[in-house]
Amino acid sequence: MMKVREATAEDLGTVLALYGQPELDDGASLALDDAGAVFDRMRAYPDYRLYVAELKGQVVGTFTLIVMENLSHRGAPSGLVESVAVDPGHQGSGIGSAMMEYARRYCRARGCYKMSLSSNLRRERAHAFYDGLGFERHGYSFRVAP
Repeated sequence: MMKVREATAEDLGTVLALYGQPELDDGASLALDDAGAVFDRMRAYPDYRLYVAELKGQVVGTFTLIVMENLSHRGAPSGLVESVAVDPGHQGSGIGSAMMEYARRYCRARGCYKMSLSSNLRRERAHAFYDGLGFERHGYSFRVAP
């Protein structure tokens, strides 16, 4: 049975391997020690967590979710999903859908007015996946190097 749970530091090696897929970050990932420091900083935020999908005791997917407080939208928070990855051998088996449903329920329980995510323009399969889950393409995503 598959379950989604908050990640622990012991999961970081497997999570980094998921992020090392060629279509994600061009196959690059952090060193384990660096990832541990980032993981600790994430947990210092009030509602910013790394999650994993676990199947038969094995981590097969991951994502991050932050629920951000807001002064607009009458104070309703918003959720932001990032860094979604599923083991290639388990893609198409419902892992990603279960993770996004978990995130959606979490955001709903916290009163979020929206849950959003962004996806690299070249990841067309991911776009079709998000379309199929009911996400709607909205606005533009902009970025600039700091």
